[in-house]
Amino acid sequence: MNLLRKKLKNGMTVIMEKRELPVVSLAITNKFGAGYEERNIKGISHFIEHLVFTGTKTRTHEDISREIEKKGGILNAFTANQITSFWFKLPSEHIFSGLEIITDILKNPLFDREKFEKEKKVILEEIKMYHDDPAKNVHDKIAENLYESPFGESIAGDKESVSGLDRESVYRYYKERYKSGNYIAVIVGDADFDKLCEYLEKSFRSEKYALPELNVKMKSRESTEEREGIDQAHFVMGMHAPLMGSKEHYALEILDNYMANGMSSKLFLKIREEKGLAYTIQGSINAEKDYSYYTIYLGTIKEALPEIKKIIIKEFEEAGNMREKEFEESKERAIGLHKISKEESIRVMTELLFSEISIGAEEYYKYEENIRNVKIEDVRKLAVKLIKQYSTAAIVPK
Repeated sequence: MNLLRKKLKNGMTVIMEKRELPVVSLAITNKFGAGYEERNIKGISHFIEHLVFTGTKTRTHEDISREIEKKGGILNAFTANQITSFWFKLPSEHIFSGLEIITDILKNPLFDREKFEKEKKVILEEIKMYHDDPAKNVHDKIAENLYESPFGESIAGDKESVSGLDRESVYRYYKERYKSGNYIAVIVGDADFDKLCEYLEKSFRSEKYALPELNVKMKSRESTEEREGIDQAHFVMGMHAPLMGSKEHYALEILDNYMANGMSSKLFLKIREEKGLAYTIQGSINAEKDYSYYTIYLGTIKEALPEIKKIIIKEFEEAGNMREKEFEESKERAIGLHKISKEESIRVMTELLFSEISIGAEEYYKYEENIRNVKIEDVRKLAVKLIKQYSTAAIVPK
């Protein structure tokens, strides 16, 4: 491990994994996201993520994208429940060109009125796009069934909440919450750490926003939506899961590989290979600092849903009798996938970021050790515990 860390005088935390390959991925992240929003402004953090790219005091939207892309780079951003992150990937010699862009859009966005209204239309189309894709929309539905509003609602908001946003209130919201004391910079690649810290120290003045308490209220609910124009039923089962950093969370990583991750997993073999009831079966762990849930998604025929639900429940219950060989194989798969993921700097940058806000970036490098420390009984108990209370969401043909 070659991890560097520094807390700057302006309050920003800078973390870097040094690599020799002449490529760098860099993110500046605000520890504030959609999970803190009230119902009437749901989607405002995601809206701000879009708006900062529409132009600054010295750059147009075209300038912002061109300065990165003409150097062979990638520029993007994402909004989660507890963070909003802005990142790029570039050849190492252009790192400060990319950093200048990220700094500019975070410090000097114009929120031009005309572009504000245009971007609102873009986001409303984005909301429609996700709604009209049942494989994506059903994942929004399961979050709604696992958490009370407004936390459980879509990060992008809905037509009503986004349409009601005005330029002045959104700009005020941005000014109050985008403060350097809440920023984390994560860098993976070949770069001069001291020069990066010096640049970030000079570029951002010392400011801080006191984060409110995250209001996460869990629930369990099942829902089925009938929809015209689709031929496949989309189904997700979701369960509240252990928080990141806990021993149970590492047990969940092993359980996921045993149950629904890969073509050799229990549910893939049972539902697809033996029964022929689905093409895709995919488990997913969704977690930030203050919440965690586990989902299993599949596409099937409407008539098969009752049988599939029974199979999933049965397999979780039978995981209480997991054999030692199965446990060791699932453990090795989790470790192996983690090692393979380290090849991609964007993936490492993102995982370091989520680790930092939850349990500390150093824990990312203790993954194998923490997985090795999990006992078979930990996984057995967790499987039986999870299936006792679950939510489901289905979007089916009408």
